[in-house]
Amino acid sequence: MTYTSVDAMPNAHSHAFQRDLRGIGERPSDPADDFWTWRTEMFGLAGALTPETMADVAARTYREMRAAGYGAVGEFHYVIHQPDGTPYEQPNVMAMTVAEAARAAGLEIVLLPAAYHRNGWDGADRPPAPGQRRFCDATVDAYLERVDALRAWAADRDGVHVGVAAHSVRAVPAGWLRAIARYADEHDLVRHVHAHEQRRELAECAAEHDGATPIALLHDTGFLGPRTSIIHGIHVSDDDVARLAETETIVVTCPTTEGNLGDGHLPALRYRDAGVRLAIGSDSNVRIDPFEEARELETLARRERQTRAALLAHYGDLWAELVANGRASLGLESTPAARIAIDREHPQLAGVADADLPRALVTAASSAVVRGPA
Repeated sequence: MTYTSVDAMPNAHSHAFQRDLRGIGERPSDPADDFWTWRTEMFGLAGALTPETMADVAARTYREMRAAGYGAVGEFHYVIHQPDGTPYEQPNVMAMTVAEAARAAGLEIVLLPAAYHRNGWDGADRPPAPGQRRFCDATVDAYLERVDALRAWAADRDGVHVGVAAHSVRAVPAGWLRAIARYADEHDLVRHVHAHEQRRELAECAAEHDGATPIALLHDTGFLGPRTSIIHGIHVSDDDVARLAETETIVVTCPTTEGNLGDGHLPALRYRDAGVRLAIGSDSNVRIDPFEEARELETLARRERQTRAALLAHYGDLWAELVANGRASLGLESTPAARIAIDREHPQLAGVADADLPRALVTAASSAVVRGPA
């Protein structure tokens, strides 16, 4: 067999436990089934997790990621406490569990513990629903103390890094965003946040913050910047795109999950034209295949303006562009990238010339061409 070595793809956004929603999340439910009804199923799955079952699902998910061609993962982690919201004796046990599973699978991991406080705002903070209690901290100081402890634990473990995250502007108040941004600046950490995934999120943010969009609010609180990643970034205005470009913020898109949840279409060519960097993630892990994520990103971009001159034509090597941006999203630019062996004789790539391989990887290949670490 003939092999070619390429950089493994960073998975810039994952919720490992959601892998076990496969099938369950597709069961018939409300006739108006959408993200919000799916979220109820997700709460039920999260509520049943123990450290032991979290270890099991993380191990299965990360082994699948490594075999599919991912080399690093950003785990956006918010299943923190016991189901009733009481901290475990070791407050970071769930995060430690997923980190050890990633190491065992051969993945570099960036833990992104997510701040979570409320179930939105309707004139005042809405208290968390029963399914959200284990995600939540009472104060931002309590959250940051837990991050301090997790960073100290990770410092002694090769391949384990820690950033910060705010779950979303609906889950944390503006004061939390400011505090998390300051903390990240003080410690030179990457910071991530879900934003602009659902139109209801935009409406609720506008109601709470005098008409501001989530991106405008994140800008005003100092959360945006070159070390920041916005997850999804689908329903954006021209002003939102301009703010992301001005601050050099990265957008992490998760095409298979966004399609599965019916979120909408990423405006990829608007981002390209503005110079906004794009990275990819597997998010809910309904599919784990970086080639499929890259191909969906490219084909959706072509449909955006009914053109074939989209991301691949612009960057030339879209795989390498997504690798570089994913590593920047996770703060891994200074560490060596993992490599994967690609089977050049696999039917998906047989006959492809060397010069055309970068183009074929993101238009014709799947994880079936990966033969393991290089």
